[in-house]
Amino acid sequence: MPWFLFSAGVEIHEIDGFTVRIYSPEKTLADCFKFRNRVGLDTAIEAIRFYRERKQVDAESLMHYAGICRVKKIIRPYLEALL
Repeated sequence: MPWFLFSAGVEIHEIDGFTVRIYSPEKTLADCFKFRNRVGLDTAIEAIRFYRERKQVDAESLMHYAGICRVKKIIRPYLEALL
């Protein structure tokens, strides 16, 4: 797997005085669809529902990470139906 798949979407946060690296919600959602055969399609669909409920939907960023993870064609119908 190319190294940029692991570094894309990483956000740096400060938690209890420690610096931690956490994937953005959009990258996490793209990963759910990339690994849908392992985690289950129902889990990926539930993740997109939770993402919609956040009220901070960034469809452009989500499609950017979906392109990196090569799931753009797969995630688009679910995104259009739920958003």
